[in-house]
Amino acid sequence: MPAVETTGLTKRYGDVVALSDLSLSVEDGELFGLLGPNGSGKTTTIEILTGQREPTEGAATVLGRDPVTDPLSVRQSIGILPEREDPPSFLTPREYLQFVGDVREIENIDDRIERWARTLEFRGVLDTIAGDLSEGERQRVMLSQAFVHEPDLVFIDEPLVNLDPLMQEEVKSYLREYCAEGNTLFLSTHFMAVAEELCTQVGIIADGTLVTQQDPRDFGDGGLLDTFVEEVEGSAGAPGAPVEVADE
Repeated sequence: MPAVETTGLTKRYGDVVALSDLSLSVEDGELFGLLGPNGSGKTTTIEILTGQREPTEGAATVLGRDPVTDPLSVRQSIGILPEREDPPSFLTPREYLQFVGDVREIENIDDRIERWARTLEFRGVLDTIAGDLSEGERQRVMLSQAFVHEPDLVFIDEPLVNLDPLMQEEVKSYLREYCAEGNTLFLSTHFMAVAEELCTQVGIIADGTLVTQQDPRDFGDGGLLDTFVEEVEGSAGAPGAPVEVADE
């Protein structure tokens, strides 16, 4: 059974169609990237798959569970990093991650906090109020909370935002190692270079519709950029907002 599978997933808000008949499959161990312009339906897809929003039509399974009928079980089994979400401003990183540990009933949470603080280089601010941290430090804390319970599947919306180039490379290396161990990563981004560099499978979404899904090595001589332009311009009503070609 795939780690993530959707069939005919559709989401409407009145007359607005955010997702239209989205069908995709992500196997165990994949580093899957969902690529598309702003407003193309990437965040809506993740919200449905993580049990935060119900589809209008269609079905989905995440690690064999239904995120609509069993959202709590799904959220307990996965890691989630929404785009631009920060730790509570009134807590320190240590307090926040201890809270995550309590909610998820994680054993040896203090040891895990120390390990992640060293890995993502925020040990020096572990006891600083989150409201006083830089954007990059807050992003590193949020990355830690997504992985600290060692889930088999993690959903990340724009993982490299606010990180300096050196930390971006560290995070990329970890994400590759995570999937090499048999875990699955579902990555949403509008940065083409990130998807092309990291992902073992890329799905291109435009106007709420999945227009292609394939191994980035199969995109041909023009690479992901030419494929993206061809597929998006060829999809009816595709949004005109471009994706970013440069790294974050």
